[in-house]
Amino acid sequence: MSIGRKEALRLLKKGELLELGRMADSMRKDLHPENTVTFVVDRNINYTNVCLNRCSFCAFWRREDASDAYVLGREELFGKIDETLELGGTQILLQGGLNPSLSLRFHMDMLKDIKRRYPAINIHGYSPPEIAYFAERSSLTLRETLAVLKEAGLDSVPGGGAEILSDRVREAISPRKIKSGRWMSVMREAHRLGMKTTATMMFGSVETPEDIVGHLEAVRDLQGETGGFTAFIPWSFQPGNTKLRKQMKVKHGQATAVEYLRVLAVSRIFLDNVSNIQASWVTQGLKMAQVALRFGANDFGSTMIEENVVASAGVSYRVSKDDIIQAIASAGFRPAQRDTRYNIIKYF
Repeated sequence: MSIGRKEALRLLKKGELLELGRMADSMRKDLHPENTVTFVVDRNINYTNVCLNRCSFCAFWRREDASDAYVLGREELFGKIDETLELGGTQILLQGGLNPSLSLRFHMDMLKDIKRRYPAINIHGYSPPEIAYFAERSSLTLRETLAVLKEAGLDSVPGGGAEILSDRVREAISPRKIKSGRWMSVMREAHRLGMKTTATMMFGSVETPEDIVGHLEAVRDLQGETGGFTAFIPWSFQPGNTKLRKQMKVKHGQATAVEYLRVLAVSRIFLDNVSNIQASWVTQGLKMAQVALRFGANDFGSTMIEENVVASAGVSYRVSKDDIIQAIASAGFRPAQRDTRYNIIKYF
């Protein structure tokens, strides 16, 4: 049964933590009665670190003339994919920045080259800000841009660049990035083309509880329209090495473990039409991710053979596939490896 915005806000602000956990866990059981927790084996491949957005919460981006700015060559790119496949990977998460030196043709050729060499790999790639940038530079509509990327080999779209879907918050932390409506439009068009996507939320910076609930409502409304989101992934802002850390008031800076669990639980309760909620061991660590499985999460996310963006903020939890399997099992669930669309590949 759906709850409204007012009730979600009440739960987020005043709900007793363990009761929130009980409610979220009950909903997880209803949606996933088989007591299975899934994960995917993949690698984050950042094809470039040059980005015009220069978001204040990000420590990964570089200017074009920076000494450590890069664009991956094919040899290095293929080497990363080879290693991913050797470790049982089924997916690559392909993301970079808004690099003005890279044309839409560059991205189409990269996708085609990957698919030609690795036809079975799922390319989960390009966040909505990247796709919107490609469209603008190429004088194409979002639908046209997504269509040519799909034709070239793009399989699904990650939910990056959402942060908080409030233009007031976006103006404060990422004024150059696309507005919330544009992010939603990319996802809507991707869904209409038959592509599956995820939705994310980065909280713990300058947003209010009202902003968080507004974000959840936007995701739920679009899911009701298209049904294209496979999962929702809330994660907390990591302030290390970022400009935003210096700009923010003392109150803000890093969500506590309790705040993370509270947001996670309310996300599960409110997003009744999104089947899967991911725990974020990348930002919270393995132990807190296990606790998250009793606060509504049913998916452990990715093994992330490589991860650079969060690591650039000084957070570098690293876990293996076996670590994830053991963590899920010791939390009382049956581990299962899945693919991008949540089809089970193997139980453990």
